Amino acid sequence: MYLCLHQAQQPVPDLCHQEEFECGSSFDDVVSLDKCEAHVTEHRKNPDDQVFKDYFGGLDEESIRDNFVVIYELMDETLDFGYPQSLDAKILREFITQKSNRHEIAPRPPIAVTNAVSWRSEGIKHRKNEIFLDVIEKLNLLVSGNGGVLNSEIIGAIRMKSYLSGMPELKLGLNDKLMFEATGRSIARGKAVELEDIKFHQCVRLARFENDRTISFIPPDGEFDLMTYRLTTQVKPLIWVEAVVEPHSHSRIEYMVKAKSQFKSRSVANSVDIVIPVPHDVDSPSFKSSIGSVSYLPDRNVIIWSIKQFNGAREYLMRAHFGLPSVSGENPDRWKAPIEVRFEIPYFTVSGIQVRYLKIIEKSGYQALPWVRYITQNGDYQLRMT
Repeated sequence: MYLCLHQAQQPVPDLCHQEEFECGSSFDDVVSLDKCEAHVTEHRKNPDDQVFKDYFGGLDEESIRDNFVVIYELMDETLDFGYPQSLDAKILREFITQKSNRHEIAPRPPIAVTNAVSWRSEGIKHRKNEIFLDVIEKLNLLVSGNGGVLNSEIIGAIRMKSYLSGMPELKLGLNDKLMFEATGRSIARGKAVELEDIKFHQCVRLARFENDRTISFIPPDGEFDLMTYRLTTQVKPLIWVEAVVEPHSHSRIEYMVKAKSQFKSRSVANSVDIVIPVPHDVDSPSFKSSIGSVSYLPDRNVIIWSIKQFNGAREYLMRAHFGLPSVSGENPDRWKAPIEVRFEIPYFTVSGIQVRYLKIIEKSGYQALPWVRYITQNGDYQLRMT
């Protein structure tokens, strides 16, 4: 009887004896019957190894313990009166219906899982070592019909694209008001900002930040958000829009819209869209504007004044005329839903946040190129009509 089958490392035993073949930490027992040829015993021994491997996925102590019932059935089918019979695993599966437990070797976990820095793999290499940093701020704003700011909020994020080799250590310095207060230093130029609700990526050492407001980290490879923040402060509308609605003789309606940029002249707002609601039953639209183009979207009941580039400290006008079947009985408030404004201003932040430095330290000593970009975009930006 076989207890554990492996490739024998000793000669085939003498006839009519029971021998043990040592194989690693297990033994193969072969009983040779009288008048049994030695080559038969060896033939019986080797092919069965492959049958068991096909059935169990491996041949070790654990797989034999888990499948001893199947082993008995295999022995019964493959050996008749001491002589080897069919040793084809495909044919044997037609006769043996007992399910076997395949021994699967669990895959090794990725190195990054067991690494001290789980978010970054070791051995990363880039032909050109660069890191891109985007400071993106979105302005949420609600202005009343009389021009008062009802709500203003800045939602910011520092987004990075890291293409650095090895395991670099980075230090980021901002014009953070609390950092200057904690260290007793004064900022040389510009203004310091007081950030609220700061949330960091897991790579940032929080204990270090809480101690001296230093943002130090080993970055993941590729794109990620290093941190997000919020500022609740009174902000002057970057693009001011006034709209006056005048119905005429129950048959037409006129919109007079003025847009004014209230940021510095050296900055430019790109892809500006001023979305103005109109009644659902207007027709025969006609437009006249000092810049850009105007389109009517009847499925959304709005007109959109699009300005490709809106320079700072500028003012533009637009007039829109519509035919109207009947003005009487209509609720004027329905024409005065809030105006929405969409825009993007590069090289500019509402809060005034600045990246003072970005230090990159790596043991190989390579020189990396850091790139910084500032972008301000609209968030929920609405102005109520008078």
